[in-house]
Amino acid sequence: MSRSIRSIRSIRSARSTRPVHPVRPLRNRVRLAVGAAAGAFVLGATPAAALAPAPAHGTVSPSRHDHANTIRQIPLQGAVNVRDVGGYRTHGGDRVRYGLVYRADALGRLTDPDLTTLAGLRLGTVIDYRVPVEVRSDGPDRLPAGLDATARPVNDSGLYGQMTAAIASRDPARQEAALGGSKGSDLMKKVYRTLISDPANTAQFAKTFRDLARSSPRSAVLFHCTSGKDRTGWTTYVLLRALGVPERTARQDYLASNAIRAAADRRVREGLEQAGMMQNPDLLIPLQEVRSEYLDTALAEVRGRYGSLYGYLTRGLGLDRRTLRDLQSHLTT
Repeated sequence: MSRSIRSIRSIRSARSTRPVHPVRPLRNRVRLAVGAAAGAFVLGATPAAALAPAPAHGTVSPSRHDHANTIRQIPLQGAVNVRDVGGYRTHGGDRVRYGLVYRADALGRLTDPDLTTLAGLRLGTVIDYRVPVEVRSDGPDRLPAGLDATARPVNDSGLYGQMTAAIASRDPARQEAALGGSKGSDLMKKVYRTLISDPANTAQFAKTFRDLARSSPRSAVLFHCTSGKDRTGWTTYVLLRALGVPERTARQDYLASNAIRAAADRRVREGLEQAGMMQNPDLLIPLQEVRSEYLDTALAEVRGRYGSLYGYLTRGLGLDRRTLRDLQSHLTT
């Protein structure tokens, strides 16, 4: 049986050194924090295993029990959640290739040294999942000369506007009403269901997978959103599963955003409290985190609509067997 068919069938049967951030005036940091922290896919329960900071182009083990799988962070000054998707072992014993697919958070604040680092990644395609209001808030991607981002907005269910209004109100009662109790996690689950249920979102994800299947082995693809954890996390999870990576490993990659983003997320909450905009900035934690329950919400929506992840790939995203084979032959070795 061919490697690609084994991987496809496995889907059927399966249900830095820490980057240094430039010091900004408090007012500027708070403005950025409001824009970021209020987003539907802003910033994120500690992952299944702790992650140590990665050295430049280094590797981090996502699990102390699984040394064959590693997370390779790309440390930048203007972004914190930039990673090479390669390095994971598949069910069949192959490995996802390094240097062909990258996942990231927003790239609008990259420094000149960051651009030099990106230029060394041989990027050929950059895909931006942010909706227009996010781009206006954080700024367009800053990329090496000759490289432009492809705008591919994925709907946030209106959460960005809701949270911006609640934070900007400076009203603790309004903020508690919007995010208190389970409301924050419920809002995130709604967003995750929308990733699957909105036909426009499905079409955007399908384009990304086709780009990945058609990409040149001499250049890499990078996709990102604001925090690199929800839309980007879902794309990466589905891609790894399509390549035959075990579910547990793909889930660990998804949850790793929590440890990678922890310091940046904490600074956002501290900035909002210091500026008097939130008395209880911990209300934002459910929005900042990625959680297994969020991923499970998306997977439940997939099962309800398509029966399985394989059904989502083929009937939802419209990927035929040849495209799935191209993904595997191009991205695994």
